[in-house]
Amino acid sequence: MSPSITPLTRDSTRATFVSTLFDGKTALVSGGTSGIGAAIGTALGALGAAVTVTGATAVDIDTARSTPGLGNAEARVVDVRDMGALQALVSTLPRIDVVVNCAGIIRRGAEHEIAVFEDVIDVNLAGAMRVCVATRSKLAASNGCIVNVASILSFFGGGLVPAYSASKGGIAQLTRSLAIAYAAEGVRVNAVAPGWVETPLTHALREDDTRNQAILARTPMARWGDPAEIADTVVFLCSPAARFMTGAIVVVDGGYSAV
Repeated sequence: MSPSITPLTRDSTRATFVSTLFDGKTALVSGGTSGIGAAIGTALGALGAAVTVTGATAVDIDTARSTPGLGNAEARVVDVRDMGALQALVSTLPRIDVVVNCAGIIRRGAEHEIAVFEDVIDVNLAGAMRVCVATRSKLAASNGCIVNVASILSFFGGGLVPAYSASKGGIAQLTRSLAIAYAAEGVRVNAVAPGWVETPLTHALREDDTRNQAILARTPMARWGDPAEIADTVVFLCSPAARFMTGAIVVVDGGYSAV
């Protein structure tokens, strides 16, 4: 990490945005039990939103409940491959103002097997679409917004992760397409495309000294991102400051894609 650059922390969210920004608002964060999703749920909650986070298993929910900053969030087991479960969850929420699609899996190497490839696409891409379909009417009622979590692999290939890369490329196009489809209903749809961020999904890469050094060498800011830095961009996209933004894919990668 460059000694001249200090990454943001969760506390920076409250310092950067008005603390009542999302008072009275309800947010749903799929895949919000760890990593970037947990940081997003934490940031929205810190700014007044009533937050519900989902995870695929009971273990995910236990993780969320023990995560500082998510203590006041509602944590629910929902598999984004299950449309019925998503609809049941949505029916319990009196309103929905913000939806963040962060549920995702990666299966390095194994993604060249067709069954694994299909599963990754089903979770990462079709799962996001299911969440959007399930929440559309409530978002329209509140003039709400959706933020999808894409990736720099929306724009680059990944030899070990063809399914993950394809799913994230699909997220970018889904974002643009739904932005057009939902605009007349007053629903904005944008995406954030994180670069290399310190999360459980990237632990193996950070432990691989050769790969880690290659990533740092290409990143102008010379460090990995913090999940809170992605969360702050999501907060912006959900805020009135982004009220004329829809169909945008905002890259947050420390300059990696500029090289």
